Amino acid sequence: MMLKKIIYINLLGVTLVALPSEAKTARTIEQCEKKFTNNVEFSQCLDTVKNLAERELTAWVNNKTFELEDLTSVTGRSGTLNMFKRSQKNFITYRENNCKFYYLALSPGSGAGAAYKKCFITMTKARIKELDEISR
Repeated sequence: MMLKKIIYINLLGVTLVALPSEAKTARTIEQCEKKFTNNVEFSQCLDTVKNLAERELTAWVNNKTFELEDLTSVTGRSGTLNMFKRSQKNFITYRENNCKFYYLALSPGSGAGAAYKKCFITMTKARIKELDEISR
């Protein structure tokens, strides 16, 4: 590994963690599993994948919201937009609760954090796939 030490920098209350360059390029759980056997580096890699998935989901949600806002302005009916916003809010709540279940089921074991992150990533990617299919 290029970077063996983990560097924590506290800057204006924001903690930055220097990740190994391999962790920054990982985009899937499988890539993290192949590259890292060290629990700390594996967890950091999952954090990177989790953040990327969350950003991608945000982009999809924003895009779908803009599409539905345009539809609302044309039709004058806001039911679809309101229901989409509600479904997204419910998805976020369900994802959080479901993944906490995975965490608590394994807690206090060392794999609890990874189980939570894997669940979060898997559910987020499934939601992205669902939004992609709806958009076709």
